[in-house]
Amino acid sequence: MSRSYTATGIILKAMPMGESDRLLTILTVEHGLVRAIAPGARKHKSRLGGRSGQFVINTMMLVNGKQLDKLVQAETTRSFPALGADLGKLTASQYLAELVLCQALSEQPQEDLFSLFVEHLERIEAAAGDSVLACLVHGVFHLLVLAGLAPEVRYCCLTQQEVVPDLLTPNWQVEFSPTAGGVILGQPVNREITSFSMAQRVRTNEGRYSFNRAQRAGGASRSPAIMTLSAAELAVLQRLGQPELLSSQATPGAECSTSVQAIRQIWQRLEHLLRRYAEYHFDRPIRSAALIDACFPVVARLD
Repeated sequence: MSRSYTATGIILKAMPMGESDRLLTILTVEHGLVRAIAPGARKHKSRLGGRSGQFVINTMMLVNGKQLDKLVQAETTRSFPALGADLGKLTASQYLAELVLCQALSEQPQEDLFSLFVEHLERIEAAAGDSVLACLVHGVFHLLVLAGLAPEVRYCCLTQQEVVPDLLTPNWQVEFSPTAGGVILGQPVNREITSFSMAQRVRTNEGRYSFNRAQRAGGASRSPAIMTLSAAELAVLQRLGQPELLSSQATPGAECSTSVQAIRQIWQRLEHLLRRYAEYHFDRPIRSAALIDACFPVVARLD
């Protein structure tokens, strides 16, 4: 006999199925990731039509099935209409949804992940202009933190030496290695650094991270190239772990150029850096990233 259950969830993906149904991937607070069929949702007068769209939050009643659950009732509690009206905002939201899918678990409560994702959707929806890109970078970093995969940006991953960006020195740079887990000082012995991965990290009371590095099994993923960061870029990167991205933190500040182009270059480079990092550690591509490049054209060379 079928068992029904209730859940509060946000729809991450919605795909056509059959003649009139819709296949939903839902992040729920109580049961984690759920895949369900919304029967007849694509019919003109279906009550599930608008309730089964992407990024709609519903209180739902579902019925367990052998392979897929069935959505039988939904009451919308929140939607994000401004996301669909702006291609940049919609693409940024889909980008974050892909990262959520990489880390969401099934049959386990996912309240923290649900709340964090909704919070950053709200920020993207309210953002204006190029600040959408800043909100995206902020959201990516927070999702990496929640997954236990945040890059080390304050201490060298090889020497544990504190890295302080020198905003007064022209051409100051530091390297960033996705395979090592974050920033590195000086010239590493092996620039590929293929022997490191972040199996576990524990944050201490002093704000440092300690690492248990293990060799990446079988070399399943090609090591991404090392990137360089300017002092301004590292200064902004080090602030991304904070809960709010204040106006003084969303830009490099008075220490460097505050032109629109300079600010945009910084956010583009940080998005590109975190994209490489996330793709390496989740071992899958972020498909929405191609559209991000189209929505926010590159204005500087990304090494």
